[in-house]
Amino acid sequence: MKIIVAPDSFKGSLSAKDAATAITKGFSEIFPDADIVQLPIADGGEGTTETLVAATAGQLNSSMVAGPLDDTVNAYWGLLGNSETAVVEVASACGLDMLDFNERNPMLASSYGLGEIVLAALDQGALHFIVGLGGSACNDGGAGMLQALGVRLLDAEGDELNKGGGSLNALVCIDTSTLDARLQNVHFEIACDVDNPLIGEQGASAVFGPQKGADAKMVAELDANLRHYANIIQKTTGKDVASVLGTGAGGGLGAAFLAFLNADLKSGIDIVLDVLHFEGHLENADLVITGEGRIDSQSLHGKAPIGIAKRAQKHQCPVIVIAGSIEGDVRLIQEQGIDSVFSVVSEHVSLSDALAEPFKNLELTSRKVAQGWLQGLNN
Repeated sequence: MKIIVAPDSFKGSLSAKDAATAITKGFSEIFPDADIVQLPIADGGEGTTETLVAATAGQLNSSMVAGPLDDTVNAYWGLLGNSETAVVEVASACGLDMLDFNERNPMLASSYGLGEIVLAALDQGALHFIVGLGGSACNDGGAGMLQALGVRLLDAEGDELNKGGGSLNALVCIDTSTLDARLQNVHFEIACDVDNPLIGEQGASAVFGPQKGADAKMVAELDANLRHYANIIQKTTGKDVASVLGTGAGGGLGAAFLAFLNADLKSGIDIVLDVLHFEGHLENADLVITGEGRIDSQSLHGKAPIGIAKRAQKHQCPVIVIAGSIEGDVRLIQEQGIDSVFSVVSEHVSLSDALAEPFKNLELTSRKVAQGWLQGLNN
């Protein structure tokens, strides 16, 4: 029997690698002779860099760059084993978690540091980038990143705009003539963790602005600024990025990548599974086990278990999900091609108990799931 164990991280308790090890230990007790293949995964969010670097025997790097509020931070990024593909998480340069709650201000927060990471990777010979947009503190439409890469964003006086989403209303001209010439030969794949457009009720400002520190007045101003920004982008490039799905990801970074760097906006989990050659591993597989910290309504929108289930369906391979906890109607998840969903948190294990010993409890849950699977095979 061939079993693929491919969980995402259980955020706040277990890395994807540790989760895969715990699940494998539980299943190997019941299926000691099984060929169990561990493939820790990520969906473009937290852990994507480490997952892909480990899977390809690459290397982790760090660079001192501008943080979200212009302080200096030590941001990590990865170079995959082919020495040509860089993996970058926006959160490592301008992450929301870098700021205390009272520091959060999307009017001022900038994506400049992300551009500096791109430059550092170019210096190391990167020709292909995988960029995860989750967890950003900014709402500047990628303006800061573009400035770091050499684009000039000018006001009516011909002066460079200040950093942050609050300055975009003053934008008059975008000068791309000084964009780093190396970018002409580079391909960007953008791992979007959401499919929101740039502006409007479902746009970057309205949906994500409040968690980044914006009140209602700021949300309206930021949305108007991004609308103005999109208009200038269209005049400059001929590209209408305002309503394209995914352009609102990362506080509008998706729009900048699409308009100026000819990027492909893709599902994060699909990018990761392609790098891991997941389809090849599915050949002759009898079962896939995946999981993440919590299964809820957001799991339906491009999260790891759904992406894995879609691939497994092509090979008629059953999929089991083991989650830390489950919220909402699990049938909606099962309708996406998942055969069974199990939770570590149960009537016998409280959330606090599960978090106190996450590895042990995931292993025990996995063993029970394996026992149930064996019973089903024997019936």
